[in-house]
Amino acid sequence: MAVLRSEVKAFIVQALACFDTPSQVVAAVKTEFGIEVTRQQCESHDPTKFAGQRLGKKWVDLFHHTRKRFREETAEIPIANRAYRLRTLGRLAEKAENMRNMALTAQLLEQAAKEVGDVYVNRQPKPEGGGEDVLPTRVQVEVVDARKRDADA
Repeated sequence: MAVLRSEVKAFIVQALACFDTPSQVVAAVKTEFGIEVTRQQCESHDPTKFAGQRLGKKWVDLFHHTRKRFREETAEIPIANRAYRLRTLGRLAEKAENMRNMALTAQLLEQAAKEVGDVYVNRQPKPEGGGEDVLPTRVQVEVVDARKRDADA
């Protein structure tokens, strides 16, 4: 096992803190620095793993600082935002509908409903008597072209 320079160790620690797998880190180190390292060597730089329990304080602090920053900055990534995902699903569904691909449109609508939450799930308030849950016996899906005025179905 070769001794690594500080900049390579920092790269490995930061990549692992960003939830990259040891295999991904091995490939990134080879690309970035041209150095061959093993997965085990990379894993020894992760203080959350058994192999990294004896990692130096400097690297442990760097790992935890990087992980904290990574988790906080996830909110700034557009796809991590529900509104962005719903807008994108809406555009894709409209495009699929224009292409007359109804199966894909239905899948995209289902995905959007799941994204919103309880919209896709059939949850109805229980009657006061605490009766049994009523299962739906029929599901009806209608596709309406919202661009046409007074479109019923």
